[in-house]
Order: sequence, then structure tokens, then C-alpha cells
Amino acid sequence: MVKFYESKFQYEYSFPAVTLAYFLRYPNPYSRHVLSTDVIDRYIDPETQRLHTVRLHLKRSKIPGGILRLLPKSVVGSISANGGESFILEKSVVDVREGWMKTENRNLEWTGVLSVIERQEYSRSAARDDLGASSASESKAAIPWAGHGLWTDVRTIVTLHSRLGQAKMRRSRMQKPEDNQEDSSQSVDEEDEAPVKKGLLSSWSTASVQRSIELVGLRRTRSAVSKSTEGMKLVLERLRAGGLVGVVEGMRRDMALPPGPDGPWKRVWPNGISNANHEDQEVDDHDD
Repeated sequence: MVKFYESKFQYEYSFPAVTLAYFLRYPNPYSRHVLSTDVIDRYIDPETQRLHTVRLHLKRSKIPGGILRLLPKSVVGSISANGGESFILEKSVVDVREGWMKTENRNLEWTGVLSVIERQEYSRSAARDDLGASSASESKAAIPWAGHGLWTDVRTIVTLHSRLGQAKMRRSRMQKPEDNQEDSSQSVDEEDEAPVKKGLLSSWSTASVQRSIELVGLRRTRSAVSKSTEGMKLVLERLRAGGLVGVVEGMRRDMALPPGPDGPWKRVWPNGISNANHEDQEVDDHDD
């Protein structure tokens, strides 16, 4: 089984400003779990003039207790030994002339327990169509941070897939008994029925655990997407108010904040996400 989560949001800022804020979003008060960010690769395609970037984020991650209770002791022990840190691979493509950006973030560790892939599509709002021709020149000159019609749409789709226990199931299916080939047809029939029943029970139990893990991950995804949106809004406001200098100064303040879910960041953006411009949707389960 695979679960999907979809969210739509509209930033009241221009597309160049939103794409710039995306690459400057760490650190911010809503992402204090991000420990470091490194650029692995970055280049501009000479034919399409699109910017391609690959980055690696090191994050402090804590697996929810609801998932830990479903895991074998050997897996829980290795997770504890990891120190609660994990790497996230980010890939992005930006086309300034056409006014879109596509991003993908995926976890590189514990993918067998739960693989989480977040894909986002940023696009210049339809209200910007009449100004599309001047978009490239705007990005080279002064960037219009906000204003009438300078909106950017973003669509987020998160895929959650647990493969816990699948490898063991495949190995058990590949093992074929060879010791009892000389038995009578009646004994073969009796021995044939037991593995089938056992296999069905094992498959049902594995599917139930996988579904439970995906449901826990889905609940956590809702909160993560909301915090990510709030962090982007804060960086955009810093860009509008103080430009790059304002963002850098904000980063310095954020790095001085104490770790953990509580702290001064709760007073930074008290209004929360506007429900008028935000749409969430949980999509039904799908088979592999």
C-alpha cells in the first residue's frame, strides 16, 4: 500500500522572490531540526537555461513512538545508535523564463521502514501571465517582492511507502521444500495446505504493520508541510523588508535559538497559515 498527501498554497509574492526564498529557507525558526545544508551539484543547462541543483540536508529526526512500537528490536536498536540524525536528498529545477520550479526531497535512511518523497511544483500565478515576458528581466534587475498580481502557486504531493517485512516475505516465498519429495500424494497435499495458510497470515500481518506506519507518517507529514509553509512565509517577509541582508541577519538570530519544539519562534509568526489560500487533501490508498 502507498499513501499520498496533497497540499496547495498560494504565496502573495512574485515567482523570483519565492524561488530565492526556497534556497534561503534554512535556517528559520520553524526548521530548527535542520542541522546543515550542503550543495552537491549546481549547473545551468546551456540549452534550456534551467538551473539544476542537488543539495544534501542533515536533519535531526525522531521516529514517532507509534512507529517504534511496530518495529523489531534489532531495527529499533540500530535507529537509536544513529543518534536521531538522517540525510535528506533535495533535487530542484528552475525555469525563470517559463516561470516554474520543480523540487523533490526524499529520505536516504530507513527507507525500508518508511520512504517519504515530497514533490513540489511552484508556478507563476495566472495573474502573472500578462507580465510573463518581463519575468526574466525582472530577475536580473530589482526583484519585485510583492504587489498586485505578483503571486506564486505551489502544489505539494507527498508519497509515503513502507516496505517493512517485504524482503523477509520474498525470501520465504523463494524457499521451496525439497526433503519430502518422495512422500505420498496425500502427505504432499496436507503439507501444501499449511504453508498457504501461514503465508496468508504473514502477508496480512505485514500489510497491517505497513499501513499503520504509513498512517503515522501521514499525520506527521501534515504538520511538517504546515511548518515548512510558515518558514517560507517568514523568509519571504524578511526578503521584502530587508533584502538579502535581512535574511542573513534573521539566519544569525535563528541559529542562536534553543533546539526543540518550544522557544521564542512561537512569537515570530503568531498568525499561522491563512486558511483562505491553503488547501489540503488526503488521497486514497493505492496498491504498488
